[in-house]
Amino acid sequence: MKLTLDKVKEMQAQLKDTVGERPADAAKTRVLVGVATCGLASGAGKVMNALKNECSALGLGDVEVVPTGCIGLCQYEPIVEVLAPGQPKVTYIKMTVEKVKEVVKKHLLNGHALGKYTMTYADEEAPNNDEAPITSLDDTPFYKKQVRIALHNCGIINPENIDEYIARGGYQGLGKALLEMTPDAVIQTILDSGIRGRGGAGFPTCMKWKFASGNRGNVEKYVCCNADEGDPGAFMDRSVLEGDPHAVLEAMAIAGYAIGSNQGYIYVRAEYPLAVAHLKTAIKQAREYGLLGENIFGTDFSFDIGLRLGAGAFVCGEETALMTSIEGKRGEPRPRPPFPAVKGLFGQPTILNNVETYANIAQIMVRGAEWFTKLGTEKSKGTKVFALGGKINHTGLVEIPMGTTLREVVEEIGGGIPNGKKFKAAQTGGPSGGCIPADKMDVPIDYDNLIAIGSMMGSGGLIVMDEDSCMVDIAKFFLGFTVDESCGKCTPCRIGTKRMYEMLGKITKGEATMKDLKELEDLCEYIKDNALCGLGQTAPNPVLSTIRCFRDEYVAHIVDKKCPAGVCEDLLVYIINPSKCRGCTLCARTCPSGAISGLVKKPHSIDINKCVKCGSCINLCHFGAITKE
Repeated sequence: MKLTLDKVKEMQAQLKDTVGERPADAAKTRVLVGVATCGLASGAGKVMNALKNECSALGLGDVEVVPTGCIGLCQYEPIVEVLAPGQPKVTYIKMTVEKVKEVVKKHLLNGHALGKYTMTYADEEAPNNDEAPITSLDDTPFYKKQVRIALHNCGIINPENIDEYIARGGYQGLGKALLEMTPDAVIQTILDSGIRGRGGAGFPTCMKWKFASGNRGNVEKYVCCNADEGDPGAFMDRSVLEGDPHAVLEAMAIAGYAIGSNQGYIYVRAEYPLAVAHLKTAIKQAREYGLLGENIFGTDFSFDIGLRLGAGAFVCGEETALMTSIEGKRGEPRPRPPFPAVKGLFGQPTILNNVETYANIAQIMVRGAEWFTKLGTEKSKGTKVFALGGKINHTGLVEIPMGTTLREVVEEIGGGIPNGKKFKAAQTGGPSGGCIPADKMDVPIDYDNLIAIGSMMGSGGLIVMDEDSCMVDIAKFFLGFTVDESCGKCTPCRIGTKRMYEMLGKITKGEATMKDLKELEDLCEYIKDNALCGLGQTAPNPVLSTIRCFRDEYVAHIVDKKCPAGVCEDLLVYIINPSKCRGCTLCARTCPSGAISGLVKKPHSIDINKCVKCGSCINLCHFGAITKE
């Protein structure tokens, strides 16, 4: 069945009340279960099956159990949201099969919501009664400061049901572009919106499209989507693909119309099996509705999309390496120019944007460029999705307007640092980014501000560190990742990053000198200037940013032979406080090197020359007598 734009609008009008909030006259209660990767890993599949079985057993035909994408607050998975007609949403967290039985019987059958399983008692023991206050995630600070554009369907629709995407306005942006606008007008709208690429450097999206738009109809062109998300701690693109795959398909078709392309490719990590499955389903459904394929919406525009799976190479996130991999060759970058917009995939003009960038496009087309420009800062419009993780109370997926400060993200949205610890730094941009120290927490987050303070937006990983984090060790961790992922094509990256990693190893072992630190900084600058692609050029960023912001820690490792954070094992000394030691002998009996000695009921001591710093003693001591310094 091929859909017309009028049919799409008619379907939206008919279906809009079946998705999202429940109007008073809705026919069914909608129960959403977050079954993205994070939910499934926490047991959401069993919870969903239990919900279906319990509802069936009690004859609740007016209850619809719906699988959906990532709801956002990943640490509290499995998450179940109940949207009953004319009633406030209720969010149940950390659901189990046992809790499901109670929720179905008391809430879905008898209409009595259970506050004790909601966010009210997220981090404490709930009272054993049914009168606890009832909340939804919408009521929490985690959500109140968010503005969802790229994530506006995630956690709301069934990603495997194209009708639900259409019910939320899906494919109207494509219809508007094809039937009401010229290709140049589409590009002008993207230009006026000010949207910049969400995949890393923030290059203006419209410029890529404009560069590739010449000779429409006379030259074969390609539209590519970079879904090869590889940064440690990043899962923004995965969540969009798992929760709202049609948003990417629609945007790629719009881009194809704008530049004069009939073929798109999505390059997605093979390690994202759920995202791949949802993309395959979405492409199949879009073809069945005539929203991909020949003569879309009855026009002479045809466009189709193919999937290509990456084999795990981080370097294939670089645009030229990605295209080389799609061509079936070893995924290695090539020198630029020529840029992909001139000579890209199969030697033809190609545009490449990442998942999050595409997730904004259809809404810009429907709502207009002016709507989008009202969000963000002067040079960074719209919102940005971050995967918030690390030493933070509330981890998960957040989408905030550009210009939001790091303090707002950490203290309000993220709920602060656990256990009363102090914020030390946040790493943005993954292995290509840098650290933002505590004295820069009030700098508005946007592309230019982050670069100015020595970091970068990157794809959106945001790792929070507290006072117990060693910044030298953090730099070593990210550089170790880069060393492993270097394709080896150019000498500065292949050899230079390895030498940098070795120098950091000397520092963390207390074997380096201040001359080594100077040589490390010089090598960083050389690699930045001479590496072939973005992976090598940005590899020194974590090192340079930590040296600039936390130089005293490097000096402490080198001069004092101490790790101030107590992380670098080679520089630690385990000490027993005699005033706290009860002489229980447990540490001595379990020490693998026989380094601990002492009499029963008398203070013990550790021979630092025998100690192998395994930490078993400090983990076993019941009296807090053993510390590491």
